[in-house]
Amino acid sequence: MRRLYNDKVIAGFAGGTADAFTLFELFERKLEMHQGHLVKAAVELAKDWRTDRMLRKLEALLAVADENASLIITGNGDVVQPENDLIAIGSGGPYAQAAARALLENTDMGARDIAEKALNIAGDICIYTNHFHTIEELPSKA
Repeated sequence: MRRLYNDKVIAGFAGGTADAFTLFELFERKLEMHQGHLVKAAVELAKDWRTDRMLRKLEALLAVADENASLIITGNGDVVQPENDLIAIGSGGPYAQAAARALLENTDMGARDIAEKALNIAGDICIYTNHFHTIEELPSKA
């Protein structure tokens, strides 16, 4: 997990660590270039990632969020904004996302509590997911 653009954007990754650090640096440059506009920066990174011969070889997914949007950026040139702004990547991602969605729709739990519980459920189900979590929060919109 990383905080970018004056702590206004949170970014995480799944895949190769070295590849992810390269992508974080490129994404941060795109954020600076587009004055922190998350969607524009994500689309521009996805375009470069898909078309640049060297970048195309990078194997990672980025999950990025600010106070307005949550996105997944892929090396295929996809920028996905899931329903309910629930994003999850990695081997346990589908389990965590399903659990988070169920909790969001059926409880009054807050975002942090939903994230913690969903990650624990994913860790219980997926053999590649552990129970050591780093949870970063953005200030909520007023």
